[in-house]
Amino acid sequence: MNEYLKHYVDGQWVASEGGRRHEVVNPATEEVTSVVMLGSQADVDKAVAAARRAWESYSQTSRDERLQLLGRIIEEYKKRIPDIARAISEEMGAPITLATTAQSGSGMGHLASTLEALKGFAFEESTGKNRVVYEPVGVVALITPWNWPMNQIVAKVAPALAAGNTVVLKPSEQTPGSAAIFAEVIDAAGVPAGVFNLVQGDGPGVGEALAKHPDVDMISFTGSTRAGILVAKNAADTVKRVHQELGGKSPFIILPGTPLDMALPGGAGGMLLNSGQSCVAPTRFLVHRSQYEEALEKLGQIFGSKAVDDPTKEGGHIGPVVNKPQYEKIQGLIRKGMDEGARIVVGGLGRPEGKDKGYYVKPTVFGDVSNDMTIAREEIFGPVLVVIPYDSLEEAVEIANDTPYGLGAYIAGDPNVAKQIVRKIRAGSVFVNSGGLDFNSPFGGYKQSGNGREFGKFGLEEFCEIKSVIGDVPADAPPAETAA
Repeated sequence: MNEYLKHYVDGQWVASEGGRRHEVVNPATEEVTSVVMLGSQADVDKAVAAARRAWESYSQTSRDERLQLLGRIIEEYKKRIPDIARAISEEMGAPITLATTAQSGSGMGHLASTLEALKGFAFEESTGKNRVVYEPVGVVALITPWNWPMNQIVAKVAPALAAGNTVVLKPSEQTPGSAAIFAEVIDAAGVPAGVFNLVQGDGPGVGEALAKHPDVDMISFTGSTRAGILVAKNAADTVKRVHQELGGKSPFIILPGTPLDMALPGGAGGMLLNSGQSCVAPTRFLVHRSQYEEALEKLGQIFGSKAVDDPTKEGGHIGPVVNKPQYEKIQGLIRKGMDEGARIVVGGLGRPEGKDKGYYVKPTVFGDVSNDMTIAREEIFGPVLVVIPYDSLEEAVEIANDTPYGLGAYIAGDPNVAKQIVRKIRAGSVFVNSGGLDFNSPFGGYKQSGNGREFGKFGLEEFCEIKSVIGDVPADAPPAETAA
């Protein structure tokens, strides 16, 4: 069993002051795999104080110094990918193949894209005779989820450090292991003491303390919309900047006449990836009525043949969902869909055949779904797909936008037709005949999917304050030089 009983504060591993132990259960075995010490207000105070002290000097470092720092982090991260993958697989159930590639690999991707963004980032620009300079915000608190642990940690830490901020990271209490290993990477890379701090903890304890802390200048949060609202409320009294990447219920519009054998496998793969536990997954398939029954039949075959198995095994199967509460939530929503009149094409309630323990969910497809049903409106966060018919392209766009969320949207079919509706869809990312994220393109949501953007130069901008310099100050004056 793994133990993560210390926090990383001011360049050292330190014992908690008043924290409490928390057990992490392996979702495949239902046995305890890790014990973590959840932090306290005192732990948060120490970490924030360390970050504030470090900011005085770190914020004045040059672009070259930060580039060298990111380069060292990359080299150390590469060494620890097997350890990071194993921790992710054990704690949240990602199959080891996925944990080693997409899960751990996303961290490398964000480090590399941030490094390139920093090389060309304009920390200063002209507005005629005057100038605008981009400066670090200050002490930034980062609160990250369990579903893609390294993706969200590194997507925040890398640009925050690149911009010259100091950080306090609170990862999910469900995935403490990969976060602790990342702190070891930071330490091995020689990041100055206090620039990066890790306080393990839960939302009501550490998360709330960070959001309310008067010496935290910015909160960057990824998680549920419900939790994001609480973070914003707790941050309001100190008027700190709040960046949020929240829930999603992304539509996948299959344009009329699109060959289903071309469109369905990729969309289904994006939905099933990570056992459906991705905020930007295409969870609502919108299919023209003339192809609807054929699509249901083919999706039933795809989902019905998807293997669900032990995450320690190599392969393309999916694993369990993260924990018992999540499993029970998904089962409740499947039951709700049945009660509201949706048709189960494949899957349904209970564990897959051959699984008598573990939080495994049957890959499930619902047909005869209308967009006002609970399963079409709530984020299920499991391998459960709803398929909705439409009669015209205008109706498809209307259904796509009829959601409180706006993180992602997908279109399959003729690019010339897709072009007609891309601007009509209210979502932060629209994927046309594509399902993969681009770490150099901005990622974030409309509506209740959040505010602000991550990835590449856009992530760097998010962690900068913008200052106007008006008047006769030479462009090579010390303030502008040190800011770069």
